Order: sequence, then C-alpha cells, then structure tokens
Amino acid sequence: MDGTPGVQMAVNGESVIALGNAELRVRFGASSDVGRVRKVNEDSFLARTPAFFVADGMGGHAHGDAASQTVSRVFTAHIEENLPSTPERILDAIHSSNDAVRELSSTEDFGTAISGTTLAGVAVVDAGDDIGFHWMAYNVGDSRIYTWDGALLHQLSVDHSAVQEMVEAGLISAADIDKHPGRNVITRAIGADEFVDADVWMLPAAGPQTFLICSDGLTKELSDADLAGLLAGRGADGDLGAVADTLVEAALAHGGRDNVTVVIVESTLA
Repeated sequence: MDGTPGVQMAVNGESVIALGNAELRVRFGASSDVGRVRKVNEDSFLARTPAFFVADGMGGHAHGDAASQTVSRVFTAHIEENLPSTPERILDAIHSSNDAVRELSSTEDFGTAISGTTLAGVAVVDAGDDIGFHWMAYNVGDSRIYTWDGALLHQLSVDHSAVQEMVEAGLISAADIDKHPGRNVITRAIGADEFVDADVWMLPAAGPQTFLICSDGLTKELSDADLAGLLAGRGADGDLGAVADTLVEAALAHGGRDNVTVVIVESTLA
C-alpha cells in the first residue's frame, strides 16, 4: 500500500512475520494530506510489511511527486511482502531508487530543476546467523523517524539539513531552527547525487516497539511535545490509521503549510 498524491487517506493494517521459532506481530497505520497551502501532494508512503517509509518530494523541484512515487515503486519491486528482508536488499532498494529518480532529470537540469526526494523508514531484516532479526532504520534528508515507548518520544534519525549542520557546529541553537532562512535547505536527497549516502540504524527486534515516521510537514507544525501528547492520548489497541489521521489533522489545524504524511508501526515479538 502506498500513498496517492493529493488525496487524504488513512491506511490501517496488520501482519505476522515468522522470525525463526518466533513470530513478529506488526500493526501499522498511515495518513497523508496535501495540506492547506500546496496544490500538489509530493509526499508518498509505503506501508507494507516488512518495509515502511515516508518520501517527501523536494518542494520547488521538478517532478517532486514523481520522485517520491518512484521510490515507492522501486521498493515494492525489490522487497518481498510479509517476509524478513536483508540489510543488503534494503540498501540495494535505496541505491536503485536513487538511480531511478536521477533518470527523471535531464542532463541539462541543475539546481532546483533536479528531481529529488527524502526517504525515511524502517524495515524488518534478517542480519545473519550471528546477528539475528532487527528493525533496520534508514534515512536520507529531513523526514524523520521517531521511537515511542509509551511515555517518551525519541528522534532516532538526524536531519540532513543546513540548519542541523549549523546546530552541530555551534553556529545557531536548536531554538533558532524554525526562524532561520535556510531551514528548508536539505543536504542529502534521493536523486540529488550519483551516489546516495543513507544513515542506517539497527535495532534488535524485541517487544513491543513503536516507530513514528513523518515528513517535515508534521514537524514544522507540531513540536515533539505535541506529538508525544497526541500519541499518549490514544488507546493501547486503537486503529493506527486513525492515530495517523489525528496527527495529520493536528498539523493541518496548526496551519498545514506543507504536505503532511505520517506512518506509525508497532511490533511485538512472541
């Protein structure tokens, strides 16, 4: 299942993956909206066990919606459904996505004419006999991956953005990010360069685990405290599609200046 540009939707699903002698129960929900200002939804998402992601087509660039949809098509072709993938296959899907998005641009294109998209997600992988089954998180750009333990929201991914680099260099404070003129400049994207450098994290598949994946249309409007409050207010076994919808609607209520996309994934090992 993946997002359709310009259409608000709520996706809700559940699957079980065999992990050796154990089973991983995966529940997920997703929602996407064009927002209050934009005319086209350049976000896409994939919510299809074992891989989940959000891709945010680069605003102001040619074919941003086509770029994010291209990543969804490549992952769907590369990753077999309802089976653990491998780190190598996920990385191959990322690099193949980069090649496919680059083909959307002509050799004469440069700057904002180059097609591109962010990519942030998680996937269930078998990392080998000595390592075992993990959630593999991967990120390129400034869409985000959070973990949620029922009380604390933690940003797992690190934004690939000009302002984040300034914060790390001590040039500005984190409180200055939202006001800085360069806040929308990202430093890595699928399709921007011949080789894509993705950040990767490996988290042992245990129980229970929750991931929130989102485009910056959510985090531009809502603080981490806002997100934690909304997540804490849901029922323990509630419809995750409805939870994703609630987060999207909250971002719209705060202005909805950009496309907004949310994917929530929960897993339990039994």
